[in-house]
Amino acid sequence: MTDDQTANVAADPDAYQHLRVERRGPTAFVTLARPDVRNAFNARLIAELHAVFTRLAAEVDLRAIVLRGEGRTFCAGADLTWMRDSLDFTHEENVADARRMAAMFQAIDDCPCPVIGRIQGAALGGGAGLAAVCDLVIAADDTRFGFTEARLGIAPAVIAPVAVRKIGESHARALFTTAERFDAAHALRIGLVHRVVPAADLDAAVDKTLAEIGKNGPAAVRAAKRMARQVGHLAPDEALRLTTETIAGLRVSPEGQEGIRAFLEKRTASWVTDDV
Repeated sequence: MTDDQTANVAADPDAYQHLRVERRGPTAFVTLARPDVRNAFNARLIAELHAVFTRLAAEVDLRAIVLRGEGRTFCAGADLTWMRDSLDFTHEENVADARRMAAMFQAIDDCPCPVIGRIQGAALGGGAGLAAVCDLVIAADDTRFGFTEARLGIAPAVIAPVAVRKIGESHARALFTTAERFDAAHALRIGLVHRVVPAADLDAAVDKTLAEIGKNGPAAVRAAKRMARQVGHLAPDEALRLTTETIAGLRVSPEGQEGIRAFLEKRTASWVTDDV
C-alpha cells in the first residue's frame, strides 16, 4: 500500500476492511478482524491501525482504548501473502514499507489515553510488538508469545524500540536471538504482560481494569501516561520542570480541585463512571 493509499484510508474510516471500531461510552474497542488468517498484518491492516489510532487520539472525551483480536488468535505476525509480495520489493520499497509500520506503532504509542491489550491465543512477531506498545496488557494463560522474525531470516527491527523499552535489553537480546516462543507466565515475568488470567475470565479482567480507570480523573490519567512515557528520558532539571509544572497545573485545574474536595468531603468525584 502506497503513502497515498494510506492517506485515503485515514480520510475514510468507514472504509476499514480489517478492523472493527466500537464505542461503549468513553471507551473505544479496536478489534483486528482478520480471523481467517489469525489477524496477521498486511499493508491494509497497518494503514487502518495507523488511521484509527490517529483519529482516536484527537477525541478528547475518550478515556480508554481496548485493542483486541477476533477469533482464537490476537495476532500471528505477518500475513503470508504480504511476505510473498515483499520478495519483489526493492531496498527503497522495503524502507518505505517498514516506515509505514513504524508510523503505525508510533500512532498507538502516542495515543494520549491508556491502551489496553486483550491478548489471547498467540501474539507473534508484530503481534508481540502490538502487545509491547500497549500501556497495560491482559493475557489469557494459554497465550503464546514470540519475537519470531529471526526464524524467517529477518529481525524484529521495527518493533525493537517498543519491545526493548517494555522488556529491557537483557530479555530482548535473549528472545530476539533465539526467536523462541514463550508462555504467558514468562511474558508476565519480563514485563511484556501485566496480568494473566484464565481465558474464560479475559473479558471480566478487561472490564475490571476499565472500571479502575473510570474512578480516576480523565485529565489526570492522560497526564500520568504522559509522565510515565517522558520522565525517564529527561535530564534531571528537565524532569524537575516537567513534574512540578504538571502537578501544579493539575492542582489548580477544575478536575484537580474537584478531586481534592471530593476526597476531603468523603464523596464520589463527579467524573467517576461505570461506563469506561
